[in-house]
Amino acid sequence: MSGMRFETSQGMKLGQTLSPKLIQSAEILQLNAMELQERLEQEVEKNVALEMVMPGSSDDDSRRSEEHREEAPQGGGATEFERLRRLERQYGDQWNSDGDGRRAVRDNRERDPKMDAMANTPSRGRGLVEELSEQWSFAEVHDPAIRAAGARIIEYIDDDGLMQTPLETIREQSAHLAGCDWAIDTLKTALERIQQELEPKGVGATSMREALLIEARAKLEEETDLDMAEAWADAVTLIENHYDDLLANRIPRIREKLGWDADRLDRARACLKRLDPNPGRELVPPEQSIIIPDVIVEYDPETAEYTARLADELMPRVRVSPDYEEMAKEIARDTEARNFLTESIRAARSIIEAIEQRNTTLMRVVKVVLARQREWFEQGPQHLKPMPMVDVADMLGIHVATVSRAVSEKWMQTPRGLVALRTFFSLGTENASGEEMSWNAVKALVQEIVDNEDKTKPLSDGAIAEELKKRGVTIARRTVVKYREQLGILSGPMRKRH
Repeated sequence: MSGMRFETSQGMKLGQTLSPKLIQSAEILQLNAMELQERLEQEVEKNVALEMVMPGSSDDDSRRSEEHREEAPQGGGATEFERLRRLERQYGDQWNSDGDGRRAVRDNRERDPKMDAMANTPSRGRGLVEELSEQWSFAEVHDPAIRAAGARIIEYIDDDGLMQTPLETIREQSAHLAGCDWAIDTLKTALERIQQELEPKGVGATSMREALLIEARAKLEEETDLDMAEAWADAVTLIENHYDDLLANRIPRIREKLGWDADRLDRARACLKRLDPNPGRELVPPEQSIIIPDVIVEYDPETAEYTARLADELMPRVRVSPDYEEMAKEIARDTEARNFLTESIRAARSIIEAIEQRNTTLMRVVKVVLARQREWFEQGPQHLKPMPMVDVADMLGIHVATVSRAVSEKWMQTPRGLVALRTFFSLGTENASGEEMSWNAVKALVQEIVDNEDKTKPLSDGAIAEELKKRGVTIARRTVVKYREQLGILSGPMRKRH
């Protein structure tokens, strides 16, 4: 018992005495390429001794630093005095502030890469409510009450373009506002005008079904071709009277009820595919996240091996400023300035060391991935092998948490495309031949089986399990269901093509 108490207390002590340097290293290790760049910009902003060297400009920066040193006055106290004056001119705000609103003051002759990047960054797009409010302001609505009610309703439209808040709720939450009587009939009229006036059609609908119906009716009114007009009229009929059957893919039942032939029904369904149940997404598309790979993997035909390197060609680097290193050595009389510079240089070296350690750890993990998952690179996702993080940690002699941080949100550019590094780490099973397969590889097999099935006779979950068994992988039907849902694959009846 006493031994157990000792081990527990030791663990708590170690956890409580993590040095700031270790904490910083762990934070840097977890950052991906984009996050690391942001962190470096923050560090440069707050540390006068840390310089950012943009790609391709290291020689120019070195030459410029050399010129600064040659221009500086030489000799004893005059040198110290002049350097302190220049330091104060350049970074006076940082010395005299408590850390808030720090800014670097640059020579007007130099370009600030960060400011250039900010100037070239597109501004954040307006939200859906702002877009619709502008349209509403130009709509031909002359009744002040209807205009006020419409403006209020627009505030409740969600990102999909749907207005699913009950009008009674809007009435209760708007009673204190002037400009309208907030009667239900007024709100209904305003909502109808929103659906009529605003683009794209379907915005302001109270459900997906109503959005589709509004869009289909608008298409029908605009259509000039008689055959297409008939198809759009049929599409309206399907939405109005057979919506539930459509969602359940009960096509034979619809044909039986309507007495339509297959060609007529197919033309109407083709029209439905041109509609958008979330019309708001068309007006304000979701922001596209940019993925920058941390590692580039290439195949070397000469050695028949896969090699990896950091994708840092376009990444800015940081270094300790040569000017301030020299300044820290020469300042002898001003203790406060010397201590400030010494601490700034120490912090700069600490962040540089953390970055080097991050890169080294990341590449060590990647080399294990290349050795263990060679079949994935050569033959595809179906050949991904189980690779628990704890095994990799044991191989490298590091903690499993370090491996987890090293692969967190990191991406690899490979001959098979861009892939998350964490993809290679999963548990698995053995097939009938005794070969190891990761669960991600089993999922890839499920996807392959569904892709190659006869869509007029789609496989049931049990049939997929049987097909996997033929390929040497035995899993339960409920596991097939779980993987199918994770892959976004519909059930057999919903996949059936009539």
